[in-house]
Amino acid sequence: MKALDKYLFRTYIAPFVLTLLVVLFVFLMQFLWKYIDDLVGKGLETVIILKLVFYFSFTFIPMSMPLAVLLSGLITFGNLAEKNELTAMKSSGIPLPRILRPLSIFVITLCILTFFMANNVMPVASLKAHSLLHDIQAQKLALSIDEGIFYRGIDNYILRIGKKDKDNQTIHDILIYDHTRTTGLTTLTYAKHGSMVMSKNKHYLILTMEDGFIYDENVRYDASKPPSELPVLRGTFKSQRIRFDLSSFQLQRTNEEFYKDSYEMLNVQQLGEYVDTMQKEITGIKSEIGSSLWTDFRYIALYYVDTLSVDTANIYSDTIKMTQEDTQKIYVNAIQLAREHSGFLDFRIMDYESKEKQLWRYEIEWHRKYVLSLACILLFFIGAPLGAIIRKGGLGVPLAVSILIFVIYWALSSTGERMVRVGTLPSYLGMWLSTMVLSPLAVFLVYKVSREAGLSGITNLKQQINRSKIFKFLLKMKNRF
Repeated sequence: MKALDKYLFRTYIAPFVLTLLVVLFVFLMQFLWKYIDDLVGKGLETVIILKLVFYFSFTFIPMSMPLAVLLSGLITFGNLAEKNELTAMKSSGIPLPRILRPLSIFVITLCILTFFMANNVMPVASLKAHSLLHDIQAQKLALSIDEGIFYRGIDNYILRIGKKDKDNQTIHDILIYDHTRTTGLTTLTYAKHGSMVMSKNKHYLILTMEDGFIYDENVRYDASKPPSELPVLRGTFKSQRIRFDLSSFQLQRTNEEFYKDSYEMLNVQQLGEYVDTMQKEITGIKSEIGSSLWTDFRYIALYYVDTLSVDTANIYSDTIKMTQEDTQKIYVNAIQLAREHSGFLDFRIMDYESKEKQLWRYEIEWHRKYVLSLACILLFFIGAPLGAIIRKGGLGVPLAVSILIFVIYWALSSTGERMVRVGTLPSYLGMWLSTMVLSPLAVFLVYKVSREAGLSGITNLKQQINRSKIFKFLLKMKNRF
């Protein structure tokens, strides 16, 4: 039996590792395609790109693991059934639960590992990945000054270069507009030729110009005089050097503390604490609305009368003597108070809805860590018996079937999550919708394989469809056309 366990494990582990790597590669390619515009043209170092890919690869592992378990189960048991090895095992008196036991233990271990990745590794990787991605998105495009184009990438400067030589350093027909001063006036510099080089640390662009002139409108600036009366400086020069600061083109790393409270960057314990805190805040918002309104509405009238100490039947006739002016004041105050409370209620409702939506997002992430982990077990008990029923090994049919099942699982998960986000379903029901729907299918497939019933029901259904009058009519119409 130990030899059989080893054989099953060796048969299963190879397609599992291969499938996991392929699925991770697909997710990474999808990520790179989504953010390709933010990465291209910024002169990023290879190390930065590799770091970004490395961090995001860990965030994709919990999602990739269930699909790898499903496809490898289909391939493994499809090969065993196609080669009649599964039949030989059953003929030897080995029941299906015993055949599934070693791989079940392995999948349960994967389930625990997936939960560990989702709860401990994924929040840290997600924090580093999203902070690095945000910094890359905020970075400017790499310095690229083309011929004949007015370049505005350097802060407070506009550059135009008429022509570049083949060495990409010698330049001609240079024009620079300097807007570094806050007066709104311009300093214009022109040179016939020069050179453009980067400093060794690539923090500065050093521009050397020769045989040019300068036109400065900022000389002796006086805010009390109109621009037409200000003096202007005109001069020529043989050689001039300008150094431009390129620090804004460097990747500036922000503090990761700004992102650590996001729901994607928290583990189960932290998410639970946030959920409890936000539930208390929402309860507090509800209780404050009623008490605040009651406190203010008690003082609508100018003269407050305690109804417990005065005969309510004679309040208006004997106790309160109001003039026309008093009535008008009460009316104006009531309208003003109603308007104030209408705005107060609108603000409270917006605050309540915002807190509630935020609470749902934290609850979704809390449930997701468990759902993705248990999906490994669920999809294994769908893929393994389905592979034995289909009796097709290789990659073609198992890949198509696994994609179909995973699309159904993903569609149910996405639908449940969206319904939770809009408040249609509670989080525990929406996030576990896919598991509750597909669990009976797993039980049914395991029962079919253990009873060696196969897909006889589906085969009979197909035969009934082929014999139906509607199918014959559609087939006749197809042949006619």
